[in-house]
Amino acid sequence: MTPMKSAALNRIKPSATLAVTQKERELKAAGRDTIGLGAGEPDFDTPDNIKEAAIAAIRSGKTKYTNVDGIPELKAAICAKFLRENKLTYTPDQVSVAPGGKPIIYNAFMATLNPGDEVIIPAPYWVSYPDIVQLTGATPVIVEATAEEGFRLSAQKLEAAITPNTKWLIINSPSNPTGAAYSSMQLQALADVLLRHPHVMILTDDMYEHLLYDGFEFATIAAVEPALYDRTLTMNGVSKAYAMTGWRIGYAAGPAWLIKGMAGIMSQSTSNPTSISQYAAVEALNGPQDFLVSRNQAFQDRRDLVVSMLNQATGLSCPTPEGAFYVYPSCLALMGKKTATGVVLANDEDFARELLEAEGVAVVHGGAFGGSPAFRISYATSTRILEEACARIQRFCASLT
Repeated sequence: MTPMKSAALNRIKPSATLAVTQKERELKAAGRDTIGLGAGEPDFDTPDNIKEAAIAAIRSGKTKYTNVDGIPELKAAICAKFLRENKLTYTPDQVSVAPGGKPIIYNAFMATLNPGDEVIIPAPYWVSYPDIVQLTGATPVIVEATAEEGFRLSAQKLEAAITPNTKWLIINSPSNPTGAAYSSMQLQALADVLLRHPHVMILTDDMYEHLLYDGFEFATIAAVEPALYDRTLTMNGVSKAYAMTGWRIGYAAGPAWLIKGMAGIMSQSTSNPTSISQYAAVEALNGPQDFLVSRNQAFQDRRDLVVSMLNQATGLSCPTPEGAFYVYPSCLALMGKKTATGVVLANDEDFARELLEAEGVAVVHGGAFGGSPAFRISYATSTRILEEACARIQRFCASLT
């Protein structure tokens, strides 16, 4: 007899970004010449001072259980970071550390959501947001933010989406998958709406805070509108800016009652983040930050290369994003076209599959992010690889009839 799946398992689907990365790795292992542009992972290495802090932690025996939601040293470093960089004042009892950004979101939603509650999610969205909401039994309310709107949620659309059942709004700036970022003025427009609806909390995912280009200034909503401070969970992490994806450290600051509830969830799920990774994260936040400038310039140069080459491809239209390390080109003009093998492209999933089959380039289809027909490319890899990948995409698009 086949065991019955839980209702929660039936409500979610596997991460599309992880799935395409795994598929590309399998093809490469089988001898195919492939290029993976699916993973949201910097190709830069973790800085040496951070590695050395981890080694020192191991050698000094800091390998035991820690406080469930973070060591005091890391909570202090996070408080200092928020004050220094965001002009936000938090105390350690307002800070949660978890093994990555996903557990932060999961813990917050598990601690606050019930069936019938609603969470507003602008689309295109990071693939995990709706599924985490659905795991709790609550309902994701997807609100489209179009390319013409800069992939940013407007105040008018936010107002229209709020109901008495709305519990949270998610803001992700700079965004995964589009790279779009909100200015202080744009966040203030959203804040003005939220001030009229005091029952709505805000999760702001600032994971790509340090990856902004062309002089764009980062803004986060609790700093833009202090009246929302007590209703905002400000989330961040060390994965992207510090090239520490595998170290698995995410963090957030918000109301003490919420942080306490999140710690309760963690105590019966993951327990504490890895002790060694926590000590490495202390060094990441407290140590030298000068390397961020040169790495950002490299990312900006890659962005400009990819945007230029994709806009030269037949049928693609690629906006220039403000931040992160993704582009989100539209392939609308290619829908209905036929590949050299006779496959008609009915949607962006067909486009991504046939591109991988024909040219060995792995991208993530836009349907996974709630915005079609489009696809996401991560340009967090070398210029040489990006040039080759974009040339292959150009060749594939030109071959369609």
